[in-house]
Amino acid sequence: MSVKPTPRVRVPTQAKPGELIEIKTLISHEMESGQRKDASGKIVPRKIINTFTAQFNGKTVFEAEWNPAISANPYQSFFYKASETGEFAFLWKDDDGSVYESKQKLTVA
Repeated sequence: MSVKPTPRVRVPTQAKPGELIEIKTLISHEMESGQRKDASGKIVPRKIINTFTAQFNGKTVFEAEWNPAISANPYQSFFYKASETGEFAFLWKDDDGSVYESKQKLTVA
């Protein structure tokens, strides 16, 4: 039985204008490739997160397309140049149409 994917995100709460900050994300997910067989010999259906998107104040600032070669519990990090106060929205889209979301605020001062 699979566990509901759980996103975890690390975003600094504050940054100075123009500061380059690192954003770290990880989501608990099996990332089943569709290549394995279960104990009875049946193929375990593919179920992967195929798209990761990071938005800041509604504008996409980072996007990645993932494939079956990505490991379980995928980790993604990227850098962002802070320019204004706002909110990040992180979206993970699954093969079955599920979307997992996490939001984090950033204060720039």
